[in-house]
Amino acid sequence: MLIYLGADHRGFALKKELKTHLESSGYEVIDFGNKTLNENDDYVDFARDVAAHVSKDPSLGKGVLICGSGVGMDIVANKFRNVRASLCFSPDHAMAARSDDDPNILVLPADFLDEGQTKQIVSAWLQTPFSGEEKYTQRLKKIEALERTMIKYID
Repeated sequence: MLIYLGADHRGFALKKELKTHLESSGYEVIDFGNKTLNENDDYVDFARDVAAHVSKDPSLGKGVLICGSGVGMDIVANKFRNVRASLCFSPDHAMAARSDDDPNILVLPADFLDEGQTKQIVSAWLQTPFSGEEKYTQRLKKIEALERTMIKYID
């Protein structure tokens, strides 16, 4: 599976560790940066790049974004059509998100997680399938319809 990865300076160290972990677990990783630690970088740029790729064709891969609180990355990613980003703080939270809402981008709060917790959350998120239950499928269809309707207001 292809994983698009991005982090700002607050998520930089965690992203480096996570990238190594994902690659050693057999995932193909495309790293959208930041490539070097830059205290003046902006989470918006990395969230945009990852979300744009997931949005283009969600069947190709999933995204993982990391910033300090996770909130900024989550807001930016969810601006893109075909993206359902979820900010997760625990493996149980990640499993519930994947099972019920089928998000295609995981957002992590670097200021609140250590390396071990991050690996557990990412593994749970990547290994949990969407349940496909009718009530959840119906909700996703409503979201897709909303996206189609909203396009005329934002274009």
